[in-house]
Amino acid sequence: MKNTILSVLLAATALTSLPALAADASAAAVAMVDKGASYLQKNGKDALIKEVNNKNPEFVNENTYLTVRAMDGTQLAHPTNPKLVGKNMVVLPDADGKLFRKEIIETAKAKGKGWVDYRYNNPTTGEIEKKSTYFVKQGDIILEAGIYKGK
Repeated sequence: MKNTILSVLLAATALTSLPALAADASAAAVAMVDKGASYLQKNGKDALIKEVNNKNPEFVNENTYLTVRAMDGTQLAHPTNPKLVGKNMVVLPDADGKLFRKEIIETAKAKGKGWVDYRYNNPTTGEIEKKSTYFVKQGDIILEAGIYKGK
């Protein structure tokens, strides 16, 4: 009986902490983009792109990382997948056929910032998972940080 009660309590605790974990991850993505915007203002676009591509720990952590995209969709900086740098993949959809990169660019142009949800391969788990990316338009570039949300 004690084990059953303990199991129920542990499950309830885990379920009630999920929203807090999601909020923390979302806050981490916003903070990462803000950090990139601050660095951009102080040091310029070329310096930011260089630091992100060099995997500066300031722009990569256990929760998220910063990427930089040109307004035409070309990936300018990506700390975890350098093969993407210089490529424009706007026409490539997510696992469900959603053109999420196009949505990021269109929303950035129209509103300056926002969130886009889609499903994408999580390199840590190797599985397709829900992902949300926070982004902010800064001049002629978009700063982005995404978070995985599980299946």
